[in-house]
Amino acid sequence: MTAAGLRGALTVSDKAVRKIAERSATEATAGPGTGATKGSADVSGRRADVSVDVTLPYPTPLPEAVRSLQQHVTARTHQLTGLDIGTARVGVTALVPAPATAGTVSLDKVSEDEVSLDDSSGAGITQPPSAGRTPRRWWSQRRLPTLLLTLAAAMVCGALALDLILVHAAHRPAAAWRTAALDWLSQHGPGDPTVTACAVAVAVLGLLLIVLALAPGHRGLLTVTAPDPRLRAAVDRAAVASLVRDAVGATQGIGPVKVRVRHRRVTVRAGLAFGDRALAHHEVRHAAHRALEGCELRRVPRLRVKVRPEATWDPGTTTEDSGGREPIPTGGDTTTEPGFEGANH
Repeated sequence: MTAAGLRGALTVSDKAVRKIAERSATEATAGPGTGATKGSADVSGRRADVSVDVTLPYPTPLPEAVRSLQQHVTARTHQLTGLDIGTARVGVTALVPAPATAGTVSLDKVSEDEVSLDDSSGAGITQPPSAGRTPRRWWSQRRLPTLLLTLAAAMVCGALALDLILVHAAHRPAAAWRTAALDWLSQHGPGDPTVTACAVAVAVLGLLLIVLALAPGHRGLLTVTAPDPRLRAAVDRAAVASLVRDAVGATQGIGPVKVRVRHRRVTVRAGLAFGDRALAHHEVRHAAHRALEGCELRRVPRLRVKVRPEATWDPGTTTEDSGGREPIPTGGDTTTEPGFEGANH
């Protein structure tokens, strides 16, 4: 039998594990243009942590798709590498519509257990799971402010510590910048304008840090209701606006559509090319409501609809739509919904 010292060892590199995880994610997806877009792996001994970003077909139930994909990537990577794979982080970066529909609905990442998120600047953000229902706002870890504050504090403390070490250990004179700073401070009291300005700047910086610590951040994201308490999902406001715009644009007689999505209100402005104005207003409101309802947002926004006739508007002679519904008078261009519950179906 070969001695243990001569048997050798098998080492699986991070790059190999990453490629296997990406291929495993591609195996679990179907449709043209879907699959893994980016991945990462960190191998430490017999354990590896993997993360994969994927593009899924649209429409797709995200909670079920993410959970199934995560399980497949974890099991498949473990089977092919023999490593102990931690819970894989799977991020959905985009939804690719059917070939008949042009364009791509862009989403911020949705992932399981540890939710990996990429914002528009490309900075990675991780939000650990917690028990309970989905939060109304997506919290940011504020990595950039924390990094800048840490670097500034480290530079100041490091320079001061180095100077003190050189003075006491190497018996060198104190640095000129430190002695000059002490002399300046000894000659300027609290009533000096420069000292007051510096104190105000420090107070403003402290207030800003407190606001960053208490505010959730990620204003561009809207949380989505998930059936599993361990799943945290969010969708970009631009994606919601795109879905509402497409739904309203498919309404008969509607021309250009503008949609503005905020955290508590969705405003739809549509131009009417032809048809009855009151009926078009009702159809636009109904289509926008269906699109928002399909997003399953955690916080129900109010819906505001404006339908304005264009310069070439043709009112026509028909007052009924194809479904036989009578037009609902609106009494004006604008309707503010208190919520989805009161919308007509």
